[in-house]
Amino acid sequence: MAVVDKVLVIGGGFSGMSVAIKLRSHGIAVDLVEIDPEWCELGAGISINGASMRALDDLGLYDEVVKQGCVTDGVAIHLAHGPLLMELPTPSPVGSQVGGSGGIFRPTLARIMSKAVMESGVDVRLGCTYSDIKQTDSCIEVAFTDGSTRAYDLVVAADGVHSSVRKEYFPEVPEPEYIGQGVWRAIIPRPESINQVTMWMGHHLKLGVNPVSETHMYMFITEDRPTKEHIDRETWPEVLASLMKQFPNPTVEALIPHIFKEEANIDYRPLANLLVKQPWNKGRLVMIGDTVAATTPHLASGAGIGIESGIVLADELAVNDSLEKALEKFHQRRWERCRMVVENSARLCHIEINGGDKEEHSRIMGQSLKALSQPI
Repeated sequence: MAVVDKVLVIGGGFSGMSVAIKLRSHGIAVDLVEIDPEWCELGAGISINGASMRALDDLGLYDEVVKQGCVTDGVAIHLAHGPLLMELPTPSPVGSQVGGSGGIFRPTLARIMSKAVMESGVDVRLGCTYSDIKQTDSCIEVAFTDGSTRAYDLVVAADGVHSSVRKEYFPEVPEPEYIGQGVWRAIIPRPESINQVTMWMGHHLKLGVNPVSETHMYMFITEDRPTKEHIDRETWPEVLASLMKQFPNPTVEALIPHIFKEEANIDYRPLANLLVKQPWNKGRLVMIGDTVAATTPHLASGAGIGIESGIVLADELAVNDSLEKALEKFHQRRWERCRMVVENSARLCHIEINGGDKEEHSRIMGQSLKALSQPI
């Protein structure tokens, strides 16, 4: 019998939706509040490694992801002018038969997960969030911005890297730290020659593409920027084109005209990371996902480790005989995995910024993907 009867999830992103779906599968009542009244996941594409595929399979969503996204095999890493440097295998993760890598439009994955949340019976309130949280000996009382008040056995904060919950109730945690890189993303038509994740390593630049559907792919470029700065949105296509021109090979050059089209949906974001020291809870209030382990995208694992954390937390709440024990087990299972992703991603970023050893970069990627393939 589960140690909690009713749980509040604050935040309807990937980790919040994950824990809500999994809690409902264990028969636990769940409320979810999401401040965005449209519940709209913005962005271009998202890369999904094998470990993330396995987590989505655990939630019963893998077949839909395969149907609406794209499953591929292997990662090809090239030098900027074209020659193949290394090819990394992406086998199915341990204990699973799912694909080893893939991609999907980010809003598409959000729709798949939000549909599952609604169908599972979660009480979802949009355009609403908490206004106050108070703990008692027996419960945690939450006041909401819609004027209501409800009591819960546990509150899960999954409100993202700029979490209001973390700032208010964990004020000792520092703000996410800018890491010296920005990432450009765009959606462009997929040529027949691109059938797997493919990257080109340039001088202080990395360009990659990942199929997200039968017809399109997601392109990303990580660029060194010593200081966090604003880039006028009107100039984004020109800036992105100038970066792409630093990869002198026909495959990349053929993509440049597409970024000037509206459907490219170009996005630029400065990169930051965060790894909160454990414990991630104070009493009956626990944080998961980007709220405690926000990573740069170098291992394509930010959303994945958040989804995993939601699954693990729900499973431990379902099988342990006390809330304290469930949270202890959750922490034990999540720390090393989240630490590895955040720190190894930061190391990959450091190598790129400093023009370091490209073979070391490939080796760290391979070792990290192998570690991620292990059971959670």
